[in-house]
Amino acid sequence: MKHAKRINAAAALTLAAVTTFGVGLAGTVTAAPRAYAVTQQEYQQKLDEQSALKAKLTGVSQSLTDQILQLNDLTQNQIPAAEKAAQQAQQDAQQAKDLAETTAQRLQAAQKDKADLQAKIKQTGMDYDDAKAAVAQLARDSFHGSDASTVMEVVTKATTTTDFVNKMQSEAAVTRSEANAASAAADSLNVSENRQQRLDAIESEISTLKQKTDEQAASAQVAAESAQTKQSQLESLRSQGTAARSSLEQQKSSLTTKSAQEAADIVALKSQIDSYAATVPTGSTTPDPGSGGSQQIGRGGQTSSGGGTSSGGSSNSGSGGSSNSGSSGAVGMNYAVPGSCAEGSSYCYGHYTGNTVGGSAYPALNCTLWAYIRRSQLRLPVGSYMGDGAQWASNARSMGYLVNNTPHVGAVMVFARGQRVTSWNADWQYGHVAVVERVNSDGSVIISEGGTGFPSFPYAERVYNASNYQFIHY
Repeated sequence: MKHAKRINAAAALTLAAVTTFGVGLAGTVTAAPRAYAVTQQEYQQKLDEQSALKAKLTGVSQSLTDQILQLNDLTQNQIPAAEKAAQQAQQDAQQAKDLAETTAQRLQAAQKDKADLQAKIKQTGMDYDDAKAAVAQLARDSFHGSDASTVMEVVTKATTTTDFVNKMQSEAAVTRSEANAASAAADSLNVSENRQQRLDAIESEISTLKQKTDEQAASAQVAAESAQTKQSQLESLRSQGTAARSSLEQQKSSLTTKSAQEAADIVALKSQIDSYAATVPTGSTTPDPGSGGSQQIGRGGQTSSGGGTSSGGSSNSGSGGSSNSGSSGAVGMNYAVPGSCAEGSSYCYGHYTGNTVGGSAYPALNCTLWAYIRRSQLRLPVGSYMGDGAQWASNARSMGYLVNNTPHVGAVMVFARGQRVTSWNADWQYGHVAVVERVNSDGSVIISEGGTGFPSFPYAERVYNASNYQFIHY
């Protein structure tokens, strides 16, 4: 029975080793598929916007109409799709590179194992019993007060070195499962096969790993080239957009109707906002969810330490520079954009801005970071710890900012938790913030915004019924 037990233990260890290797390899090769899709509602919205744009260009020359429509298609469709493809290609390239490097490291480890084993064979011969020698060494160490000093008594109940070696040899599986203190000795039992068998196994693994290394290195190179191609395509489209926008700006004076002029302005502005994506920094990295800040996944804002109380109700609508109830009027404020606050100002327009550490407290790609970046570009006051998107209005009001329901270029547009934006709702937990880039004649606004759910950082949208939202001015 004891002999059978020894065989079963050895077989179990061998199976475990093979299984672990197989699972580990599969885990590095298999990648979860990714799929991107446009909802029917978003598709219909794009069709409606295109039809509305064409209607506003009635009477405009065909060549200029085509130019405006092409620029709009570049900004709204082609560039976002190219950016998404470039990002995915970069991720694929990095994954392929990591996989190739991991396999190369495994190959190096196997080659070292072979060299070490060959050195042992040269020193003590092919028939030397490594397993028994390793267990005996642990036994000797235990007698000299090492960390394994309790192994003999606790694990094997042995009282002599010889007894200990014999029991460890025959009850390896039990030893491994019952005591961490014997893990070093149990791990050494994977050398229980004779040296020739182990050498053959290592050589076989080296042969397999060499083939995988070559294949994966080639795949990584192809993925890197694909990523570069996708990035070049994106840059080419953005260059086309810049050229088309420049050409449109030169021809806008030929537009005779107010609707056509506004349509051209909106298309050009959206293209300009997209161009920011290639130039603006993304700021701080997303913090560890366990570090105290809430982790925002999606389009909404994110709390940073120091955020204030939850958002209050909508403030009373005000006009111009008048103060709404609950707001203290900003001293010397005006509606000129850019403003007069130096970047990083802690005090501006007669009140404390809340800017203490710049934008470093806001997570990368979030709406709160973009609002900070854009306000700073426009030399308008903005704080470092304004809280979740939905909290910005109440926190700003408490520091003396003018907050009302009247949109103006440069104002921070605040979306309450779950509030409708365009074809989507602000996050139900965090809300959302954006920056007003243009106020249109129909009361709608063009906004620039950040968020992990958008194809670019920043992103542009047109939002209607602007008076339903709160705006932070100065």
